[in-house]
Amino acid sequence: MARTREFDTEAAVSRAMELFWTRGYEATSVRDLTQCLGIGQGSLYAAFGGKDGLYRAALERYRTTLAASALRGLEEGADARSAIRTLLTERIRIAVERGGQGCLAVNAVCERLPEDAATLRTVRDMQDATREALTEVLWAAMDRGEIAARHDPHTVAAFLVTFLNGLLVSAKVTPDLPALEPLVEVALAALD
Repeated sequence: MARTREFDTEAAVSRAMELFWTRGYEATSVRDLTQCLGIGQGSLYAAFGGKDGLYRAALERYRTTLAASALRGLEEGADARSAIRTLLTERIRIAVERGGQGCLAVNAVCERLPEDAATLRTVRDMQDATREALTEVLWAAMDRGEIAARHDPHTVAAFLVTFLNGLLVSAKVTPDLPALEPLVEVALAALD
């Protein structure tokens, strides 16, 4: 008879996400994971298939929690500029408050690509969702006359996602919110 799992896998994935975010994939050993999660190596492999599987689960947790929360904020924004400003500044605030650890998804890209196709798919899905949400906000804002109609919303949304990725890398180099926030205003000028 198979043994039942004796630990909370959701809590384990959350703790692993924090550890991978703090240390990165390569610097996090299976031993680090088992100690952090308080489980044996056999349990880690049985539940997640190993370090790679747990990393995928951690990236997915990031996508469904923090990344999804940022997109919900876009939907609730009063006007396009305010909603986009909030999205960008909130993401850099999180990156800076974590002591320059940046964004787990951007860190994953920098550390794991181009070799890791699964990480590429997960991060691409996150970026696609962000770009699509921004495009919808921009179309609606254009229809309301809030922003100039001179740029294609798809292109502006792609620019904003690219800008955000660069901003999150910069937050690792310069974890200083007052130094990074003015850059958001420069990006918002693309809406004029």
